[in-house]
Amino acid sequence: MAKSGWAMDAGNRKVVLASSLGTLFEWYDFFLYGALAAITSRHFFSAVNETAGFIFALLTFSVGFAARPFGAVVFGRLGDRSGRKRTFLITIVVMGASTVLVGCLPSYDSIGMAAPVLLIALRLLQGLALGGEYGGAAIYVAEHAPDAQRGYYTSWIQTMAGVGLLLSLVVIAATRWLVGEEAFAQWGWRVPFLLSAVLLGISVWVRLSLDESPVFQRMRAEGRVSKAPLREAYGQWRYVKLGIAAMFGIIAGQATLWYTSHFYSLYFLTQTMQVDGLDATLMLGLAVAMATPFNVLFGALSDRIGRKPFFVLGCLLAALLYFPIFHGLAHFANPALEQARRSTPVQVHADPATCSFQFNPVGAADFTSSCDIAKSVLARHHVSYENHAMPAGSLGQVRIGETRIDAFEGGGLDRAERARRIDAFDAQLMQAVRAAGYPERADPATMNRIGIVALLFTLCLLAAMTYAPVAAAMVELFPARIRYTAMSIPYHAANGWIGGLLPPMAFAFVAATGNVDAGLWYPLFFAILTVVVGAAMLPETRGRSIDE
Repeated sequence: MAKSGWAMDAGNRKVVLASSLGTLFEWYDFFLYGALAAITSRHFFSAVNETAGFIFALLTFSVGFAARPFGAVVFGRLGDRSGRKRTFLITIVVMGASTVLVGCLPSYDSIGMAAPVLLIALRLLQGLALGGEYGGAAIYVAEHAPDAQRGYYTSWIQTMAGVGLLLSLVVIAATRWLVGEEAFAQWGWRVPFLLSAVLLGISVWVRLSLDESPVFQRMRAEGRVSKAPLREAYGQWRYVKLGIAAMFGIIAGQATLWYTSHFYSLYFLTQTMQVDGLDATLMLGLAVAMATPFNVLFGALSDRIGRKPFFVLGCLLAALLYFPIFHGLAHFANPALEQARRSTPVQVHADPATCSFQFNPVGAADFTSSCDIAKSVLARHHVSYENHAMPAGSLGQVRIGETRIDAFEGGGLDRAERARRIDAFDAQLMQAVRAAGYPERADPATMNRIGIVALLFTLCLLAAMTYAPVAAAMVELFPARIRYTAMSIPYHAANGWIGGLLPPMAFAFVAATGNVDAGLWYPLFFAILTVVVGAAMLPETRGRSIDE
């Protein structure tokens, strides 16, 4: 048992470490694939254009998240029937091996369509394993923790998420520095994936030495183990209602806030604001490092104040601060770009009926109208623009101050001729954009790094506030006999189907509208939803016994 204050004895420290390694692994992999999506898209989706390839890479990233609820069903049932230890030992092996194998996959140029197919298959395996990993870790720690310190004990699992992100940042930055940017883009990106084999070995070794959780041992000894946990968990309205409250009153806002602060912010800096990738990564890493210890603080405070206030207040503050924070990031990161947008906005004038939603996840859509051609070129270079309607039948055009550049209709042209004209239009358009004062890259000399880190830290702090009590709250919501299944499904449904879609949806909204703020509407919606549902439907669980 725990000693006084925040101390733990050696046995409980081992329990927490072994359980938390899976979360470290999860977020190490999450950030590796997300941060390297622009590079991996060129290796696995080179058959489509650059913008479609990047969206396809992000969707492949999301495939793993989409599979997580199905993994929650499979491994949740196994965890409730066969035990916590066995289940999350299986999940760490599957998850870790899949991550290592991503670094071994041949590229599209080597094996053709088999490359993206194998990548998607590995992401699916990762997602299925993740569906059982978090629930097992959270339950295992919680069922060892004293009732009065459950938030503190389980907050170490959330803390390891930040450690995983930091580790991936360090590995990416170190590899880039050692091999150089050119070699990193060609083959060096594989190194961080391959190095995860070390994490896998340590995780398996530690977990093999653990015993089953005391709560499950008592259930098994007393014959209380559920024979049909899925039917018991979601065949009764009271548990369905709790699942809905957990999904939308806790996890939806927490997940989208976490991904916004730890992933979308990096995309925003590197792609939209044109900040050097290594520079942006280091600034985010510093912010994450400063915010990560607050997980333990917020977890411990939830043992005194309650779980619910952290979800509701954290998401409310996020909803109020999303736009000011990202406007501040734009101001501090690239003031020249901010000035150019203000003084000389780029405008797309076209017949709205000819403009498509620029979302092409499989690269099959063929955008040939003058409006679509103009928008796709601007989106490729991450140039924001305003939309202006023109009369039906009008040819699309781009206006930059007094400069007007007409697009062209590509429907009657063969692919080769259309590609040649797009390249010429691209060159002419970007020459006009640069002449209007739009910088190709952010100037490091004018960048306010302290301001950027402070804003990133604020985002990460809000993410820690909502994330720290998650494990304790989810465990406390459901009875022991169906706990693994009942908590895993809403957790992974919200993380996988809502949080996991944030990267491609945000990118697509920005590409479609030309508005750099459009990517924030997605997390804003779920932050507000979590505030409403959490306040109205979520019970306070602090202090509950979890033995029954």
